[in-house]
Amino acid sequence: MDKPDEADLCFPLSNNSCRKIPRNQSEATVIYTLLSSITVITVFLNLLVIVSIAHFRQLHTCTNLLLLSLAVSDFLVGFLQMPFQIFYYHGCWYLGDFACALNNFSSFLVVSASVGNMVLISVDRYIAICDPMLYTSKVTVQRVQLCIFLCWIFSTIHAVWILRDLLGQPDIYNSCIGECVLIVNYAEGVVDLVVTFLAPIIVITYLYLRVFVVAVSQARAMRSQISSITVGPVAVTVQKKETKAAKTLGLLVIIFLLCSCPYYCFTVAADSNLFGASSGEAELWLIYFNSCINPIIYVFCYPWFRKSVKMILTFKIFKTDSCEAKVL
Repeated sequence: MDKPDEADLCFPLSNNSCRKIPRNQSEATVIYTLLSSITVITVFLNLLVIVSIAHFRQLHTCTNLLLLSLAVSDFLVGFLQMPFQIFYYHGCWYLGDFACALNNFSSFLVVSASVGNMVLISVDRYIAICDPMLYTSKVTVQRVQLCIFLCWIFSTIHAVWILRDLLGQPDIYNSCIGECVLIVNYAEGVVDLVVTFLAPIIVITYLYLRVFVVAVSQARAMRSQISSITVGPVAVTVQKKETKAAKTLGLLVIIFLLCSCPYYCFTVAADSNLFGASSGEAELWLIYFNSCINPIIYVFCYPWFRKSVKMILTFKIFKTDSCEAKVL
């Protein structure tokens, strides 16, 4: 067997070094530029969402707290996961075994937290549309904060359980120096698939089908009431606002499902040996790309986000009492 060229090795001075994955230089430059741009945009836009909701008091609503939690998980995807994936593009991991384990742990954590936030958003819209008279009594800031806290705690426990062997011995799955791989056995893979994909999809789909049916019936009732002048303009405005919020958050959920399905379908196919494990980069980036799309949806659907971003970029948030500014 020919001895590999030292330039092809991740660690030329090591006898057990991994080989670099050969990449076309011009293709690699384009991919690096594209992925780096997506990473910067993801971090920047989600940071704007976080600052907006955290700074302006008018935005401290139950629904926006859920959006804030989702923005935090999306920010972590852009700040941690995307750079790690770009760094590992040539197949060489230079950061050591501990950083490899941390990378895999944060990946499971933020993806699981994003799924949990989507479920909570669906429940919030379901109550707001299907049971509006009791929404303020059922959905309080304290209860939403508790649900968000439990979502992140559950996501942490889930990630620790899946990666318990890797966290105990970070190099357990590496066959050479410069490798960062994760092997999930069949039973754990099935649990992860059910907990972070199948079960949430069933819950989200059911809730939004109910929301859609109720929203359509309410819209028809509202039109008939308006024609007979039996409902005030305030009630009409509130109902329209809730329906618009349901549509916007429904769009978030639909795009999330579209970005997630290819990754989980690939996972199932890989477990069935239909694809090689190394061919999942595109599917993984697609699920990460969802974190970049979410704040873009806010820009087009939420006037308050556009107003708050304008104040942030013009540094008006540093003025006294800027947190009391009217952005709604």
